[in-house]
Amino acid sequence: MISPEKHQRMANAIRFLAMDAVEKANSGHPGLPMGAADIATVLFSRFLKFDPKNPLWPDRDRFVLSAGHGSMLLYSLLYLTGYEDMTIEDIKQFRQLGSKTAGHPEYGHASGIETTTGPLGQGIANAVGMAIAERKLAEEFGSELQSHFTYALVGDGCLMEGISQEAIALAGHLKLNKLVVFWDDNKITIDGAVSLSDSTDQIARLKSAHWNTIEIDGHDQDAIATAIEAAHKSDRPTFIACRTIIGFGAPNKQGTHKVHGSPLGAEEIAAARKSLNWESEAFVVPADVLDTWRLAGLRSTKARKEWEERLAGSDAETRAEFNRRFAGELPGSFDTTIDTFKKKIAANNPTVATRKASEDALEVINGLLPETLGGSADLTPSNNTKTSQMTSITPTDFSGRYMHWGIREHATAAAMNGIALHGGLIPYSGGFLIFSDYCRPSVRLAALMGIRVVHVWTHDSIGVGEDGPTHQPVEHFAALRAIPNLLLFRPADETETAECWQIALKEKHRPSGLALTRQNLIPARTEYEEKNLSAYGAYELISASDAKVSIFASGSEVEIAIKAQQQLAAKGISARVVSVPCFELFFEQSADYQKAIIGKAPVKIAVEAGIRQGWDAFIGNDGAFVGMKSFGASGPAKDLYKHFGITAEAVVSAAEAKLA
Repeated sequence: MISPEKHQRMANAIRFLAMDAVEKANSGHPGLPMGAADIATVLFSRFLKFDPKNPLWPDRDRFVLSAGHGSMLLYSLLYLTGYEDMTIEDIKQFRQLGSKTAGHPEYGHASGIETTTGPLGQGIANAVGMAIAERKLAEEFGSELQSHFTYALVGDGCLMEGISQEAIALAGHLKLNKLVVFWDDNKITIDGAVSLSDSTDQIARLKSAHWNTIEIDGHDQDAIATAIEAAHKSDRPTFIACRTIIGFGAPNKQGTHKVHGSPLGAEEIAAARKSLNWESEAFVVPADVLDTWRLAGLRSTKARKEWEERLAGSDAETRAEFNRRFAGELPGSFDTTIDTFKKKIAANNPTVATRKASEDALEVINGLLPETLGGSADLTPSNNTKTSQMTSITPTDFSGRYMHWGIREHATAAAMNGIALHGGLIPYSGGFLIFSDYCRPSVRLAALMGIRVVHVWTHDSIGVGEDGPTHQPVEHFAALRAIPNLLLFRPADETETAECWQIALKEKHRPSGLALTRQNLIPARTEYEEKNLSAYGAYELISASDAKVSIFASGSEVEIAIKAQQQLAAKGISARVVSVPCFELFFEQSADYQKAIIGKAPVKIAVEAGIRQGWDAFIGNDGAFVGMKSFGASGPAKDLYKHFGITAEAVVSAAEAKLA
């Protein structure tokens, strides 16, 4: 037990590090760290299971600062508890270029930052994913190796964002009882009082989603501790509403929006020092306070060592599998297994939709990789993401490997990020490509963090047909290709689909999206090739040394390109076809390779059932583009391709016009 006096001094260390760092940077959010310091002090000094000397310990508790603007709360805690890569100099460099202490917490910048937060609501959804991962791995490896809590600190902004409702409803449904969310209930947003824009009864809301709810004074250390103890005994996720004063300790600004996102100013900081009886200079933590914090950082060393002994004492197969999966490594037989599958494809040359080709690939992959966790946003029969190895995860049974995410695309994508960040599992899930718009903020953060998640986006074009323009992606290829560090794959047949899955799963530090067709496609590749040609991003499918025309296409339009090449050949016009399954990988190839693939043909044509944006890198400004210039329409897919002029005949006409 920590005395009230010692607790207060420990919490004040957080407050003044936050105040001083924001003041020095002349930028930042001091209000939340000052208001939530008591919550964080109780959690980190008495309950959180973590070890700054071994930050990646797989069975540590996870702490997610969903209200990422309050980043100095987290940075202060990392410094105070003794993380070696968070020094007082890092605190002083808050928000400076190249600093670990970015304006919002960024995964990978420093140990102890479990996820990148900033866009509000992402963190709570990440935390739901982490809690799902813990529950799933505990089912698989036992509580001896996986038994920990996930904590998240949210603000009013996190709860107002729609993603929070998706995540909250899912967590309540799944009874994720090792998820504990603290609400920094300070009743203030940037504009002023929360009452300006919201009057939601958050307690009633969480209760309706089957959460355990507790209301406390967020500055009462005993009440905080009692609430956490109660949360640990709950059979449901717990929501602790902590009534706090934003900017606690700043006598003239606390409790107002003025302390939310601006430096306090020298005069107010001086007044706060006097108010809180803090005599130390800026960035100086009294030795006795720092010693107490450092001891708190060592509190779980014994638990970590006991866990290591349990892992060492487990059977060799379990230990090897656990270590492999948390290292993010695939089995040594992975490439051989995919290669064998490619030989089988070449022997049969099936005419299938690439969504079915993906299912076939997953049947092989899921049979080899026990760490894949599949799912769909209520589109399982359409996405083809569930294979024979997968039974459904339910609130009472996590032995399965398949998540029914419900109609919650945004939270699905964010929770998948949390699963990937937790470690030990590789998440993939399905949806329609059109609804990647709902996933986009989470996909962008996956790319920013550099984590392995795979999105299976089916119904990838006007080939959707009768569902009409609301369900027909047009600009989405270009929009997704615009996200740095995201691999967007558009395979043309079953072989390319298998290759794209192989690449996506081997990419430990990039998310991937597979854009897949509803309609059947003829095989583009009919012969076995050992190399993963899709890994080049673009490759010559049909060559012609004297080509007058180069036709570039992706996905379902490769079939159109092949037919156009045949029609041009019948007219005595030599043409070559380049399949382009992944722009991003192509632009990572050598300059010589890119030059060779683009080729010297005087006429260059691109074919894709989307907008032109991005294709000029292949065909130049004067190249011809056969694709979409508008939204789609409702009607049979074949009629739509003809209506919008995405046909082999249109390619031939474009080539002839350019050659004339």
